[in-house]
Amino acid sequence: MKLTNPNPDSFYESQLILLSVICVFFLVLDRYLERKTRAQQYAAGASLRDRDAADDRLESGKAAGGPVGGALGGAHAMKTLTRQYLVVYAIVMGADWLQGPYVYSLYREQYQFPERLVAVLFVTGFVSAGLAAPLVGVWADQHGRRKLCLVFCITYTLACLCISVPSLPILLVGRFLGGTSTSILFSAFESWLISSGTSLGLPPADLSTIMGRATLVNGVVATAAGVLSNQLVKRTGGNFVAPFGASAVLLVVAWVVIKLTWTENYGAGGGSGAGAGTGTATQVEQDVFQVKRLGKAWNIVRQDPLLLVLGLTQTCFEGSMYLFVFLWVPSLQEHARTPASLPLGYIFSSFMISMMLGSLCYTAIVSYHQRKSSAKAPSGHTTTTTASSPMSTYDSSLTLHAKLSSLVCATSALALAMSVARQEEHVRFWAFCLFEACVGMYYPVQGTLRGTLISNEHRATLSSLFRVPLNIFVVVSLLTGVSSARRAVLTASALMLGLSSLMTGAVIVDRAEEVGVVGGGGQNVNSKALE
Repeated sequence: MKLTNPNPDSFYESQLILLSVICVFFLVLDRYLERKTRAQQYAAGASLRDRDAADDRLESGKAAGGPVGGALGGAHAMKTLTRQYLVVYAIVMGADWLQGPYVYSLYREQYQFPERLVAVLFVTGFVSAGLAAPLVGVWADQHGRRKLCLVFCITYTLACLCISVPSLPILLVGRFLGGTSTSILFSAFESWLISSGTSLGLPPADLSTIMGRATLVNGVVATAAGVLSNQLVKRTGGNFVAPFGASAVLLVVAWVVIKLTWTENYGAGGGSGAGAGTGTATQVEQDVFQVKRLGKAWNIVRQDPLLLVLGLTQTCFEGSMYLFVFLWVPSLQEHARTPASLPLGYIFSSFMISMMLGSLCYTAIVSYHQRKSSAKAPSGHTTTTTASSPMSTYDSSLTLHAKLSSLVCATSALALAMSVARQEEHVRFWAFCLFEACVGMYYPVQGTLRGTLISNEHRATLSSLFRVPLNIFVVVSLLTGVSSARRAVLTASALMLGLSSLMTGAVIVDRAEEVGVVGGGGQNVNSKALE
């Protein structure tokens, strides 16, 4: 006699609890290691201050502004920037994740669209994201990153409203607005953070820490969003539109917080005063779509193998991630005992906790690396890294992130390959959790590499330019019939991630030290070439 599970939610609830306990343990461990690292850095700074205090007082009276004083000032600036960024980041990512578990189900089950039409709706979003990506980067650099983040809140709110109307033309408009908003979300916000950190004089290690915390916050918010969306659907009698309404409310809150707490920053030639008397402002007005600027940006990427591999990694990994958004629900339903009653919100929360674990793994590795660098630092040098610091520590940090990027791609390729090779529902679930853990490591690693290898003046432009092949890859994959070839798509994604891992190891890792020396602080892109 074949036994059936009387409660199909029980397995996923137990896995969610297990992952939560593991995550809490590693979170406590991460806080402990962070305090230990700070104590070591403070002790090293205090020792150096005591040794040089007499000379400081005799020469210029700068004892109060010595290493410890400077470290405290930098710590205050970092704390302020971290708070400003993470509050907004948590709100906008919460709004984004609320929609995650039920986009596919809303189209397929509630609106009863055939899967081919669902794919067309997804394609519309990716096409609009691909078309908007290069323009979004240019407009962010020219007109202000903060201003474009405010525009994001408006366009994404409109997208949430459109998706609540079961009319194909309105849904297509919503997907167009959603795709454009996604391009802003994954370019302008990061560019604002790095530019603000650079203007405050924060070293790359501090920006890396903020990005790691952002990924951790993203995981916490996404987990909560998955549970909340599940409850909203239950309390509204199975209405999949409810999470999108809650998302719109959060976006309005984000608009208010950005308006009140963020200051504006620009790329080269941006701002009201930039280019005054030089004709730059007139050129921007005449070339609204910035074709020449984008052409020069592409030439720089084409001529630099490091940037080409960086773009390849973004295309392969994020392309696989976006396809995963479309595939994970039907892939689990394919061999589930009760496909119609899978607790998608709980499964989604499990994925997000896995992403948090990946982020905690990243911060633990970086913290260990910083402690090792501190222990090996020569006498008379602090471990704080700036553009004028000794390059050895900085180069090793760049090499570390390049190696992590290669490892993340290889592990994610293994996870997707496992989901193809094994058809058991529970094995696929854990393979997908491993993939999400790689996502948790990917974002801070790739963000640090972009912040290191791309100049601040044109970061948004080049980062957005990388999203063009990414969206082309996703669109082509969806149009070839994902629903009828899930195994083929997952296999192709695994192979491309494996290729990306090998290319990163062969190009970026081997040339990391050379870039550090040539780039003078890692700024490898020639800013003047784009102006």
